[in-house]
Amino acid sequence: MSDDIERTTTTTTSPTTTVVHRRGGSAGWWVAALIAVVAVVGVIFFMSSMTGDRNAELQAAREAGASEATVAAAAATAQQAAADASRSAQAAMETTAQATEAMAEDAQQAARDTADAAAEASADAAETAPSQP
Repeated sequence: MSDDIERTTTTTTSPTTTVVHRRGGSAGWWVAALIAVVAVVGVIFFMSSMTGDRNAELQAAREAGASEATVAAAAATAQQAAADASRSAQAAMETTAQATEAMAEDAQQAARDTADAAAEASADAAETAPSQP
């Protein structure tokens, strides 16, 4: 850090004037450059720490989205299963009603056949029975 001094002497008929030009050293520039480098390193460090936080936030958001998608899929599957069960129950009720109706018709027909057979047997018995005096 040496100071360069340049002296210029000008001689004229008037009194002598000495002009001293002083050129400063480069120490100020070195300090400014060092401060700039430290500031850039600090900004890079700050941004990288924020990126780590962002990555954690993004990962948490991805996991939350996946969980919500799983729950939504499970709900849709449960709704479909409930609808299928409802249709199956309705079909079973219709089948049971048809079977009950068919059994009632069969029982009614059997009762008619029994009544007809009893009437015939009664008529036959009346024809073959001896007449009373």
